[in-house]
Amino acid sequence: MILLSFDIEEFDVPREHGVDYPLEEGMKVSAEGTNTILNILRKHNVKATFFCTVNFAQNAPEIMEKIISEGHEVASHGVDHFNPKETDFAKSKEILEEITNTRIAGYRQPRMFPVKDEEIKRVGYVYNSSLNPAFIPGRYMNLNTPRTYFKKDGVIQIPASVTPLLRFPLFWLSLHNLPEKAYHMLVRRTLKRDGYFTTYFHPWEFYELKDHPEFKIPFIIKRNSGRKMAERLDNLIEMLEGHRFVTYSEFIESTF
Repeated sequence: MILLSFDIEEFDVPREHGVDYPLEEGMKVSAEGTNTILNILRKHNVKATFFCTVNFAQNAPEIMEKIISEGHEVASHGVDHFNPKETDFAKSKEILEEITNTRIAGYRQPRMFPVKDEEIKRVGYVYNSSLNPAFIPGRYMNLNTPRTYFKKDGVIQIPASVTPLLRFPLFWLSLHNLPEKAYHMLVRRTLKRDGYFTTYFHPWEFYELKDHPEFKIPFIIKRNSGRKMAERLDNLIEMLEGHRFVTYSEFIESTF
């Protein structure tokens, strides 16, 4: 099974690099990227899970309607992507359920940072996808955590896929920078070993970041962004044809 997911958030990467970037402009970037993603998924008739911030959902209601009407799952990605708070677990679930009129079953912390599992369970989430079980200097040090899905404190944990031996991360940044053939090979090997594959992307990756030096974004992030990233996502899905694409909730229903 293939679990594609997208962190649908306001574009705040420039702020991480000291650039004052308003929410309104960040929303324009993310809205454009999300529409590109939806077009690719529609082309291949595959479903995915969209982890949305409240900021995005409140400022892009027409896109949220499109995500739901096209059969994708909406999960929570907090309230404000740049300034996450502990109260966001409950607040984001409540607001997103009101906006979408659907049950919000899953949570992913902004930037895949650690969360309190007892709080995730307390507010009623079924699953948590806030773990990248890899070592990435300056970001993640998770070599002692389970590499594949597991249950903790009554909550199902669905980590991002990493390779079986070296735990090489197969997330968005890898598809930007590895040769496509190499990335596809690692995905196939991981899928064969684990029986499923899950990864995540962001809408701003599908925006022409290289055309905006004022964002002060590192080369490894903006490399192969925009049209090239859309082509890479399209090629990845095409490579995985023949496998079943499911939402996170569908995966849980068929696994547990």
